[in-house]
Amino acid sequence: MLGIIGGSGLYDLPGLGGLRSETVRTPFGDPSDPILLGRLGGQEIAFVSRHGAGHRLSPSEVPYRANLYALKQLGVTRVISVSAVGSMKEEIVPGHLVLPTQYIDRTVARARTFFGEGVVAHVAFSDPVCPQLHGHLKAACAAAGATVHPSGTYVCIEGPQFSTRAESELYRSWKVDVIGMTALPEARLAREAELCYATVALATDYDCWHPGHDAVTVAQVIETMQRNIATSREVIRNAALTLDRIRERTCACGHALDAAVMTAPSRIPPAARERLALLLGDRFHA
Repeated sequence: MLGIIGGSGLYDLPGLGGLRSETVRTPFGDPSDPILLGRLGGQEIAFVSRHGAGHRLSPSEVPYRANLYALKQLGVTRVISVSAVGSMKEEIVPGHLVLPTQYIDRTVARARTFFGEGVVAHVAFSDPVCPQLHGHLKAACAAAGATVHPSGTYVCIEGPQFSTRAESELYRSWKVDVIGMTALPEARLAREAELCYATVALATDYDCWHPGHDAVTVAQVIETMQRNIATSREVIRNAALTLDRIRERTCACGHALDAAVMTAPSRIPPAARERLALLLGDRFHA
């Protein structure tokens, strides 16, 4: 099953059928909304509306752990995250797509791990994007005729406010490509859940650094997003319809926990073992 995290506009995929809504409960609370399940061709898809119906959850309020855990619980193995971002480089024009390969985490108020409370795990995160899924998305963007930047660094800020000019210039000095508020801790949690993860970033503005453009506003973001949504739907559709080409996972994402858990199995508290059973599986029996 393919998981999609993004706005409700992504659900309107030509050919998507068998739609049904499923309420999923997790040890980490409820997801942002009930999960929408459907089928496109022979591919099952699970959609999560990141900010909830009506966009009622701020980036800091999104239940990231519940969203990723719920997708894992439903049988998802790959996750495509779609989100609006600001461009930090002249050549990334509003309306372009970016497929980030690196992230910088500037969030300060979000739960960023499934572990703790008796279980210590350190997953490898040097390359946070699944290379196999990333390559697949690159091909899906090309098939959609999208202008896409196939790599880059995404700096994730806490928000909900946009950056100050000083912050924007600081991030540009780091040579980042885009700025957003949602890719983290999503990517971290996906790795802990042994899910393949990649981001499709939709550039909507130039943040506030560009002297030839006004500072970013919500109205500007929404206007550009509306123009981008048709392209992003086509990318998702292409990716889903051709996913059988990479049916076998040849990446290391599905084994991220094999050497990551430091806690001796015999010392894992029963409550933690129950809470993390879906993630730990049978590899860590006492």
